[in-house]
Amino acid sequence: MQVILLEKVVNLGNLGDVVKVKDGYARNFLIPTKAARRATEAAIKEFEARRAELEKAAAEKLAGAQALAEKMNGRTVHITQKAGVDGRLFGSVTNADIADALNRIDFKVVKAQVRMPNGPLKTVGEHSVTVVPHTDVVAEIKVVVIGETD
Repeated sequence: MQVILLEKVVNLGNLGDVVKVKDGYARNFLIPTKAARRATEAAIKEFEARRAELEKAAAEKLAGAQALAEKMNGRTVHITQKAGVDGRLFGSVTNADIADALNRIDFKVVKAQVRMPNGPLKTVGEHSVTVVPHTDVVAEIKVVVIGETD
């Protein structure tokens, strides 16, 4: 299916690109999230008429993400989790836990924006995690996992 992108999509293209994607990806993800529209003649003409408006909205979204990353860079988040005496956690700290901790300190982040290069955290200590509020913006934060024994 041919779609026209209404925002930048990672590994696919930029605003205004007409790309060919699998039907399911377009129907189930791109179109419902308003990241793309079917590339019909009418849709392409409408996009060209609204191009400046969409580019301005994309620039504002990027500026907001850069401001958020600027405030977030180098921040430390403390998460308490049950752990054994050897420092291993019962369970793990996931990206959802980190997103909740960031939301509690007034950073609006969803779990999909928290990237954990080595998977969920399973040990007590300090770990480095990246937060990606926008495809072009990356922030590094430290997560300190504190062991809680009963």
